[in-house]
Amino acid sequence: MLDIFDMHTHSIASGHSYNTIYEMARGAADLGLKALGITEHAPALPGTCHALYFSNLYVVPRELSGVKLYLGAELNIIDYEGRVDLGPAELKRLDIVIASMHPPCLTPGSCKELTHAYICAMENPYVQVIGHPDDGRYLADYEEMARKAKEYHVLLELNNSSLKPGGYRQNSWENARAMLKHCERFGTKVIMNSDAHVVSDVGDHRFAWKLVQETGFPEELVVNGSLEELDGYLQR
Repeated sequence: MLDIFDMHTHSIASGHSYNTIYEMARGAADLGLKALGITEHAPALPGTCHALYFSNLYVVPRELSGVKLYLGAELNIIDYEGRVDLGPAELKRLDIVIASMHPPCLTPGSCKELTHAYICAMENPYVQVIGHPDDGRYLADYEEMARKAKEYHVLLELNNSSLKPGGYRQNSWENARAMLKHCERFGTKVIMNSDAHVVSDVGDHRFAWKLVQETGFPEELVVNGSLEELDGYLQR
């Protein structure tokens, strides 16, 4: 299977990551990737960048080291109504927008509450990817998630960082496996991402790919082989 991009990574701007945008692009080029998404944590997460950072991303080149750059945000879902921590004024300037749940920004609730929050976030026209939905601390109804992601033309993420041995997210293999089962049933597409916070993790999808193979998930439902298909989701 072709795997030509990584759309969920972080630079030093996120506050707990360790390389610059230029270093991340060089790492992607060394791997032969065609494109790289750098999606900084949005302002509700402690220690990350101010909203102004996202408004000013237009000054950054969209190609470095021969790699096409997609510059965006990993939003925080901040309540059970799916509200996020950047508004339209910032979001309309971004190349890619991921929405995720993080403990500093949202107290875990019931499966029903969390599923509702995810689905409301999908309804946001600027959200194109749901980040690490495998996290058992935020357990959702994966059947409903897969159905609604298909309806709203949103990608569900297979997060390699979640699946790494020793990862801090809970029951990620089991949850991602359940998600893939329903994605296959509804024809919902997924994206493999590294969630890299250091350049050595850029493009590392080995555990996500292992899960795809183990489950027999159809490769045609994984978008990582086509920038054209990715762009179709980013232009929703």
